[in-house]
This record gives sequence, C-alpha cells and structure tokens, in this order.
Amino acid sequence: MSLFDKFEPTAKLLQSLLEASPRDPFSVKMDEMKGPTRAIVEGQEIVLAGTNNYLGLTYDEGAVEAAVEAVKESGTGTTGSRFANGTYSAHRQLEEDLAKFLGYKYCMVFSTGYQANLGAISALATAPHDVILIDADCHACIYDGCQLSGAETIRFRHNDPESLDKRLSRLGPEVKGKLVCLEGMYSMFGDVAPVKEFVEVAHKHGAYVLLDEAHSFGVFGENGQGVCEAEGVRDQVDFYTGTFSKSLASIGGFVASNHPQLEYLRFSSRPYMFTASPSPSNIAAASAALKRISSDNSMRENLWKNAKRIHEAFTQLGFETCAPVGPVIAVKLANKEQAFMAWNVLMEHGVYVNLAIPPGTPNATSILRLSVSAAHTDDDLDIVVSAYTALSQILSKQAQEA
Repeated sequence: MSLFDKFEPTAKLLQSLLEASPRDPFSVKMDEMKGPTRAIVEGQEIVLAGTNNYLGLTYDEGAVEAAVEAVKESGTGTTGSRFANGTYSAHRQLEEDLAKFLGYKYCMVFSTGYQANLGAISALATAPHDVILIDADCHACIYDGCQLSGAETIRFRHNDPESLDKRLSRLGPEVKGKLVCLEGMYSMFGDVAPVKEFVEVAHKHGAYVLLDEAHSFGVFGENGQGVCEAEGVRDQVDFYTGTFSKSLASIGGFVASNHPQLEYLRFSSRPYMFTASPSPSNIAAASAALKRISSDNSMRENLWKNAKRIHEAFTQLGFETCAPVGPVIAVKLANKEQAFMAWNVLMEHGVYVNLAIPPGTPNATSILRLSVSAAHTDDDLDIVVSAYTALSQILSKQAQEA
C-alpha cells in the first residue's frame, strides 16, 4: 500500500483528457507579461481573461512605485509572523486604512486571503459547543477553516436563506456559538448571494455572520465595499473577510469587524501567529491600490461596462452562462472532454480563460470561467468575442454531426 495510491484515479482521468489535448490547461506558463491583460505564452501573445485582476491594478504606476520603494526601505521580507517580529508600521497602517474604507472599527491583516478565512473561522468557532453553518458552495479555505476549528459543521443549500433558517431552527440550547459563513460573489459561477436575507435569518437565531467578499471587494457597491454594501447591510455583517490578490493586486488577506473581540484573534489564530507576515512590497502595493480604489470610481464603471458587453455577446452566441451580468462570466459545457477541447480552441485564438471541471466545480459542472477586467481594452474584448464566436461555430457543427 502506497501513500500515492489515492491519486491514481485522478492521474488516470487527467492523462486520458490530456491525450486528446494540445495543451495542458493546468500548467500554462506565462513566458512574458506584457501588461495587465496580455502575456506571451509559447511565443503567442494571449489576451488574459482569467486572472481575477478585476480592476486591472497590477501595473498601476502608484502601486508599482510603492512596492519598489518598500523593498528599498524595508527589505524583501519580514522573516517573522505578525505575532513576532513581522508587524511593521505599514501593516498596522493598512489595517487602519482597510477598516476606515469598509466602515469597520477593527481589522487584521493576514499573509493570504486563504489564511484570513482559515485563521478567522478556526479561532472564532471551536469544539465542542460551537456550530458553523456554511453555504454548500463556499470556497475550500472556508471548508478548511471549519475543519481546523473542530466545531460541528452544517451545510445549507447554496444561496438559500430558507435552508439556513431550517438548520438554525434545529439547533438545541446546548449550542453556545453559531457562525454562518457565506460569500458575496462566488468565484466559479459568478453568482451573488442574497446577503441581506442571510443576515436577517442568522441574526434572528442569534448567529454571527462571516462574509467573504474576496471576489466582490472593490467591485460591488457604490464605494466598492462589496455585495453587503450593495444590499445595504454592510454594518450588519459581523466579520468581513477579503483578499489582496484580486482587486487589490497584491498578496495578502484580512478580516474586519466592529466587534472589539476581533483583537483576541491576534493571540489565538494559528495561521496569523505561525506564518511569516506579508512582505513590505505586498503591503505597499495593496495600500496604494486601496487609495486608488477609494478615490477613483472609473475603474469599477469600466469593469461593469466590459462585463455587460461580454455577457451580451455570449448570450447572442447561444452560450449558457451560469449567472447574470458580473465580473465572472462562466459558460457551461457538456462534459470534461468538451471543456478541454473548448479551452484549447480559445487558446488557439489567443484567449486564456480558466478551465474548471468536477470535482472542483458546483453540481459537477464543466465550465470555461472568464473574469473581466477594467483594464481590458476594446481590442482585447474584440479578440475575446471573436474567439468565442469561433468556438460557438465548432460546437454547433459538432451538435449537428452528433
């Protein structure tokens, strides 16, 4: 018996799919970056339409200069955790700036968005008397946070407040703490949660709400505070988590709250206490990006303009999309084999998107996941629409021959 036997089914599946695929969708290497929306891949210039660079700030002049200066002034890394020597004044300042931007009193910065959820959930809810209730489609880091916590975890149906209400109603008086975890916009399909309804249900039962706005921060709401702002309940969310690796164009994560007890997590959250803190350059880049987001609504406006154009074009081409207009536009394919073929067709036509197949997708669905950027030019979008037009023609021909 080998430790590696468990990987054999996955390896066989991948091998069978790759045998008929010119490229490996999961091993794409960007040989040269040409900007926020272009890269050279195997000698071909590709439009990047699967990067989560929603506001296109990875090449923002202010963010780049801030990162360079931070390296010169503070070095390349902290060599310590936030709990030890890894908290610089810049880390604290970013926490204050994020809290102010979001309208919360307290904020903690983690090394990644993954660790923000892992660290917050595992510290907030613990065995044996706490219970965590999570949306079935929550991200892996939320599931892992539940597992690390040791608390009983109960799933409710995706985006279904009534399902949450029923599960909360069944909990007995022995349960001390109840934590409800959900996301603002879900990363695979791009569908948006009815956050206001969820908050009302959770608070009715005395439960706290942790909302992950990783993919919706900077994108939704009048000020870019996320889906909770768009639905008018930002101040009712107990714990707001997010990442720097999407709209903030860096690496890191955070949790914000109006509960003063959030500060206790600095002494009880293992992912906060036992991993190296974000580098000075990452903190500086995120800080500069936050300032730009706070003062410039044009990026968000351009993002939504681009999203509407792409969604409308895909609808006209006959593709089945997974959600209404939004920054993530996922197209459903018939099966894994068709999805691999379709991904390669798009690459041949100069467009990179994310290929997602079961078991990593909800409802065992195979999709091509496109993420729109504010930095996408009209020329970029022309190439995207042209590539999907070619794909539509191929799929139509296959359907006729079947």
